[in-house]
Amino acid sequence: MQKAIKKYFPIFVLPTMIAFTIGFLAPFLLGIWLSFCKFTTVTDAEFIGLGNYLKILGDKEFIHAMWYTALFTIVTVLIINILAFAVALLLTKGIKGTNVFRTIFFMPNLIGGIVLGYVWQLLLNGILANFGRTLTYSEVYGFWGLVILMCWQQVGYMMIIYIAGIQNVPGDLIEAAKIDGANSRQILRHVTIPMVMPSITICTFLTLTNSFKLFDQNLALTNGAPSKMSELLALNIYNTFYGRAGWEGVGQAKAVIFFIIVGIIALVQNKLTRSKEVQQ
Repeated sequence: MQKAIKKYFPIFVLPTMIAFTIGFLAPFLLGIWLSFCKFTTVTDAEFIGLGNYLKILGDKEFIHAMWYTALFTIVTVLIINILAFAVALLLTKGIKGTNVFRTIFFMPNLIGGIVLGYVWQLLLNGILANFGRTLTYSEVYGFWGLVILMCWQQVGYMMIIYIAGIQNVPGDLIEAAKIDGANSRQILRHVTIPMVMPSITICTFLTLTNSFKLFDQNLALTNGAPSKMSELLALNIYNTFYGRAGWEGVGQAKAVIFFIIVGIIALVQNKLTRSKEVQQ
């Protein structure tokens, strides 16, 4: 059987590899090439070297979007994971209606980003109207509006992953800790958290990458207003590529840089959390 599988393995893999090459690899390599070109369409691309990348260095909007996105990512990763873990702990205590609460918390994740953005725009602007403000009054209002929206959508999803991790903690281990005199806080710190490190790794990775590449919600909630001060990186790239004539190559160069940044952050985060798992 194993010999047969090895013999026909290339045949089964071939359709997937063709789809991967056409759908991802070829466009990705073409995108890298176009980042070094001046173009309006793929057919009229003219190689200009590092010109597009040099333009990025003087683009204050891109630099602002980068730091704005970094701050947004740090805040949302911390809040989402803390809240999700806390809710997961609460819902694994055997309280009544646990399944109902899990469903309610998870439901926001099923709503599309654009729809969610417009719904929260109406809600938050309705609240801020009482104070004579809107989400686009300043980048601060837009920032916290995005944080609230992202947390509301993502907490339930991460909660499910944390619940799975907490439920896999051996009951004998907790009982042994109690017999040794450990209180609830000590059990949480020295038993539960170390045992759910794989879940923490997954949730941190997901929230980090989702926050850094957020686009739909940013477009719907503020569209970068006021004056592109609440513009995250993904929206900045989109506006550069489609909204600034002659800057298509610069937008493509930004996309390449964006890919590299997200890739590096994801790899570093995964390595750090994986090392914690090994230590535990």
